[in-house]
Amino acid sequence: MELPGLRGEVAARARMPSALTTPTVMARTTGGFFLIGGLLGLTLTALMPDGPGNLAVVYGSAVAAVCFGVGVLVWGERLEPSFYHPLVAVATVLISVAMYESTSSIAAVSLASFYVFIACDASFFFSWPMAAGHMIFAVACCMTVLAVRPGLPWWSGLIASGVTVVVGCVVGVLRRLASDAEVDVLTGLLNRRGFDRTLSLEITRAARTGRRPALIMFDLDRFKTINDQHGHRAGDAVLRQVADSWSRLLGTGRILARYGGDEFALLLPDATEQDAISLTEQLRQSIAPGCSAGVTSWQPGESASLLVCRADVGLYRAKQAGRNRTVLEMSERPPLAIELREAMERGALDVQYQPIVSLPDGTTVGVEALLRWTSTTRPDITPREVIRVAEENDLIGSLDWFVLRRACLDAAILQDAVGGHALMLNVNVSGLEIAEKGYVARVDEVLRATGWPPTQLVLEVTESVLDADSPAAIASVRRLRERGIRIAIDDFGTGYSSLSRVEALPSDFLKLDRSFVSSIAPNSTAPPLLSVIAALSVALGLPVIAEGVETAEQAALLTELGFPLAQGYYYGRPQPVVALFAELAGSRPSVAADIGPGAQAPTRR
Repeated sequence: MELPGLRGEVAARARMPSALTTPTVMARTTGGFFLIGGLLGLTLTALMPDGPGNLAVVYGSAVAAVCFGVGVLVWGERLEPSFYHPLVAVATVLISVAMYESTSSIAAVSLASFYVFIACDASFFFSWPMAAGHMIFAVACCMTVLAVRPGLPWWSGLIASGVTVVVGCVVGVLRRLASDAEVDVLTGLLNRRGFDRTLSLEITRAARTGRRPALIMFDLDRFKTINDQHGHRAGDAVLRQVADSWSRLLGTGRILARYGGDEFALLLPDATEQDAISLTEQLRQSIAPGCSAGVTSWQPGESASLLVCRADVGLYRAKQAGRNRTVLEMSERPPLAIELREAMERGALDVQYQPIVSLPDGTTVGVEALLRWTSTTRPDITPREVIRVAEENDLIGSLDWFVLRRACLDAAILQDAVGGHALMLNVNVSGLEIAEKGYVARVDEVLRATGWPPTQLVLEVTESVLDADSPAAIASVRRLRERGIRIAIDDFGTGYSSLSRVEALPSDFLKLDRSFVSSIAPNSTAPPLLSVIAALSVALGLPVIAEGVETAEQAALLTELGFPLAQGYYYGRPQPVVALFAELAGSRPSVAADIGPGAQAPTRR
């Protein structure tokens, strides 16, 4: 039953051009063949004895080949791949003319060996049908020209023709093997290796020609659910269907690749960001599964890796914003991002600290580090907007490192203020950073440099960062917990996952979103959801930190429901380390031993 589909796939692969068909490689190879052939032709013509024929025509053919070779080497990278078909045909004609007008039959047979150049060039760069067409044309010319020359039998071209075909076939097979290393077997598209190489070549070409490539990164939404519910064969069928649908819509000139798993990459060699967004919407509507996309464009001087990183940021933001949408990452760094980078370089950012208290006594058991920055161009910018600007402009790694290092140093000062008791330090982590391969090593380095104990560090991440579709982030979290660092799920209750997933998340605390606490009205009963969350916390062994506590009524109700930890303006606003030190040193609170970070709080693997 699968035989027709297999035959169709084989036929489609035979029609595919070589993955090595790039302007640079084609120009250098084809130009080199012309130049070498022309120089050898000139040498042979100079040694050719007088006889029937026309040496001037032979010389002219050789000189023409040399001129074509120099021209292709100099300007060939600007030519479209389709232009090389007439070039190869012209080369066949030049060889045939030189053979026919040679003054020596031996020279004519010798010139026939140049058809091997035709076979090599065509088999290396063209699809099998096109390469076969060029080889058939060359063999026909070889046999015809030698057969009509006086003094030569019709079979004098058999050896040259046979060698041409054999060499062409061998080169074609080797070329296909080399190309397959850059082709995804499942979809027939370029794989990550092939796409990265092609992207680098296009950027090099754009730097020379002034073109502006645009890059789109796609990710199929909930693809893991398809695999889990219907099996990997169904997932593979979806990937092939998406690849086929998009390939038909895109046509030629646009480079589509399966970048890995359910992620696709699309390179538009010359397009505006708005053109890319419009095309993205068309592609999304053409397939059944939903997909998220990040769009960006290249700026002169940027590397391929930076372009991919920025498109990945857009893709991440699209998924964080609810999926099945497109997010544009501006290629030009805005003035606000430049100001933020300069502020980090000068150390002009501030980190303030808000107490985390135990209930019911309200003693301080920890602090949360909160970034603060006053921009001269945007005085009203919020901390959340600062994070977004950093993520969009490849500054989030430096920003996370700055906050973590400053917080660890300041926490040592604050710990002295509470009498040396173990103090819990909570620091927020960007989802982009925690998914990076080297994130855990960077945290280790900060802890070693500052001396802050890993068992007293709590990293806060949002629930969506630990999505089942983010194995890199989950792996990082597990490695952090192995070092004694604990994880808090931030903004709990606002995510998209079912509550049953919470039990499987690698976490140690839940941070209840402030919207739940703000729903507590004066002189009213507890909202039902708060009671459910309190019970869930006990059942799962996960202490809950209730955020946004601003009134005594809210604090009393949370205490009555059994919430162990709280945070908000009622207990203290974010303050600089000096101000909070003075406040804590004046009260000298004792840390609750049953929930403090020095104790063995319930944790789960």
